[in-house]
Amino acid sequence: MNRQNMVLALEAQDRALWDICIIGGGAAGLGVAVDAASRGFTTLLLEQHDFAKGTSSRATKLVHGGVRYLQQGNIKLVTEALHERGILWRNAPHLVKNMSFIVPNYKWWEGPFYGIGLKVYDWMAGNLGLGKSRLLSREETLELAPTLDDEGLRGGVLYHDGQFDDARLAIHLAMTAAEQGAVLLNYCRVEELPKTNGKVSGVVAVDEFSGKRYTINAKVVINATGVFTDSILQMDEPDAEPIIAPSQGVHIMLDKDFLPGGASILVPHTDDGRVLFAVPWHDRIIIGTTDTPVDHVDIEPRALPEEVDFILKQIGRYLKKTPTAADIRSVYAGLRPLVKSSSKKTAELAGDHLILVSDAGLVTVTGGKWTTYRRMAEDTVNTAIGKAGLPVKECITARLPIHGAPPGAVEEGPLHYHGTDAQAIRAIVKAHPLLGERLHHRLPYIRAEIVWAAREEMCMTLEDALSRRTRSLLLDAQAAIDAAPAVAALLAEELGMDAAWQDRQVEEFRSLAEGYLAASYFAKP
Repeated sequence: MNRQNMVLALEAQDRALWDICIIGGGAAGLGVAVDAASRGFTTLLLEQHDFAKGTSSRATKLVHGGVRYLQQGNIKLVTEALHERGILWRNAPHLVKNMSFIVPNYKWWEGPFYGIGLKVYDWMAGNLGLGKSRLLSREETLELAPTLDDEGLRGGVLYHDGQFDDARLAIHLAMTAAEQGAVLLNYCRVEELPKTNGKVSGVVAVDEFSGKRYTINAKVVINATGVFTDSILQMDEPDAEPIIAPSQGVHIMLDKDFLPGGASILVPHTDDGRVLFAVPWHDRIIIGTTDTPVDHVDIEPRALPEEVDFILKQIGRYLKKTPTAADIRSVYAGLRPLVKSSSKKTAELAGDHLILVSDAGLVTVTGGKWTTYRRMAEDTVNTAIGKAGLPVKECITARLPIHGAPPGAVEEGPLHYHGTDAQAIRAIVKAHPLLGERLHHRLPYIRAEIVWAAREEMCMTLEDALSRRTRSLLLDAQAAIDAAPAVAALLAEELGMDAAWQDRQVEEFRSLAEGYLAASYFAKP
């Protein structure tokens, strides 16, 4: 998957009529691209930044059925999510793995209460379940999670859910869509929605690198822009009512010694009524999340100091050693595209996602979560087929392996999340042994992964490399800053850029990455 080849493919179809044009390269848009292309429709996806730049790379890294939805009694949503979790585990075994979760019990009633609920969770998962839940004694709980606060601990409940790498899944979905014949372009901004006889007939887009404008004709345009949904709706209808009420979720990253076992912790009830997770991920611990309504949508949202304080306070109640701001390796924030309740009355709400069609024929999909991205895409393409008069073709994504999925057992090791691409990355190291060196002693990535990203994964900037092709920025912001000059040099060599480009990239990345340092939230004025 090479960007220059994608530009050439777009230009080769300059006057052609695409079946489907998708705006947005996050979970929803990429899922739609895979679905549409695999049904045989000519498919184009345009993303104004990088794939999964926004919300879709800032999740809690869980593929889950929604324990909190079970608590709320939303059985339909839990059932659908558990089913989709199983499909994703089957189609991308190199990216999704089984994770044990412990709900610690400090009151006599918590064991039977959560135990019964999680048995229902098992039953609803059926043959796509990841493992059986069970009650744990106090000793078993501390054996699995030795750093839990043991004062008053009665025991725990163990259950199973899925864990994944969100940005890595996004890149592999883009590669899957390309293999199915889709054309995808990052850094290509949609500026207009031209109309013919009152109907949206395509898009006008600008390549952010070349500055070239493209007028693209399509039978149907799909708005899959997440928290930016309203901006595209208003491009279609300037007086369109906003339908998104964005909410911010914040996570912090700690060293593994705060939770050295292999299990995750679920805190079932925080002060604000949400659940809190502490999840092992890439040899770190992710803790989150918050739920803070925000008025302004930003491509690079920043956590509030009180959100970071909240997470530290809540998790500190359950650990022997209370983490402080000095222990945080990175802080990251994401915006959820929550749909305003008033919008649901006039549109189709399928599961936890919303699909609507404007008078001009623009199809919009929003809401949802990574776990159900495939179902969301299927519903969206089905809607697009009906509205655009496309030939009815069956969805095949429930059985379509995602790029990198191995035919047999998943290979363990530091490159396992590349799946079958790991062999090609090892071949790069074999040809150039120095590329086997790590980017930084606190990061798990090697230099060859950057080379591979530039050659095959449309990695165009230093931020792409350190935030999404590797997860360096999220794992350890200071280590990512330290590694930036060497990574910029690797990218420059692959992309044919000069020293001035390297310097600009390093400076821009440092400015962005400093916002992920805990010190930036607690610096004294």
